[in-house]
Amino acid sequence: MALFFFDLTQRPPRSPRVRLGGYVCLPRLLDKGRAQLAGKAGDYRYNCPLDQRWFSFAGISAELLLAELAKERGDGEILSWIDETSSTRRAPWEIAAWSASMESRSPGDAESHQIFFERLQKLAPHREDIVGWFDLLDLDDYVSFGGRP
Repeated sequence: MALFFFDLTQRPPRSPRVRLGGYVCLPRLLDKGRAQLAGKAGDYRYNCPLDQRWFSFAGISAELLLAELAKERGDGEILSWIDETSSTRRAPWEIAAWSASMESRSPGDAESHQIFFERLQKLAPHREDIVGWFDLLDLDDYVSFGGRP
């Protein structure tokens, strides 16, 4: 795993905003999968609820993708494999629309609002610009690795 080693105990995965093949979340998901295979996932979890949204949309199983990552393939090779393997065969406009909707997601129900608020209070109670889940993930990654909120 030397070529694609990713140590999430030393630095965070890529932001959920970073895209690969138009998909948000995919580069982050790949980082977490590679780190899990290397035993270096730290506090990050492959196939978390956010990852599961991607798997559902893309029509790929978490187990199949992890097996493909174990072959030490690069991001471009993984994207080609996804395009060939996906059970849903998404058009570029569908990927763009899904990615935009994911990027703008914010807490919807009372329980989600409470979880979001509690996490924000713990990380940076003075921040008023953190309004969506991707904002919170980016802030959490930054603060967790020594950044000042």
